[in-house]
Amino acid sequence: MRSKWRYAVAGGLAGIANGFFGGGGGSVFVPLLTGYCKLDQRKAFATSVAVILPLCALSAGIYLFRGGLDATAALPYLIGGAAGGWVGGKWFRGVKMPWLKRAFGLLLIYGGVRSFL
Repeated sequence: MRSKWRYAVAGGLAGIANGFFGGGGGSVFVPLLTGYCKLDQRKAFATSVAVILPLCALSAGIYLFRGGLDATAALPYLIGGAAGGWVGGKWFRGVKMPWLKRAFGLLLIYGGVRSFL
């Protein structure tokens, strides 16, 4: 039962990050799943994708309802993101774990640096 609470807390923190920043819940969720919930890295990545998709849809709906989302302008990004997600999902099993960790770490560093510039 204790692990279910850990999962709920991790999901709640990812949802807060996603709703507050309009995205980025996965960058919070993967480290929480690996460190706090003790999932292995590959399962954490896959679980993050499965959880963040509905959270993003919910956040997008709220932004759309409140007038903060231009769905027409978002469409090209959605198409590109869907294609990239499909390709990434296909490559996911073939990439060795140390490279996935490095790529994720670089993505987090890049995002952090961009936030300050």
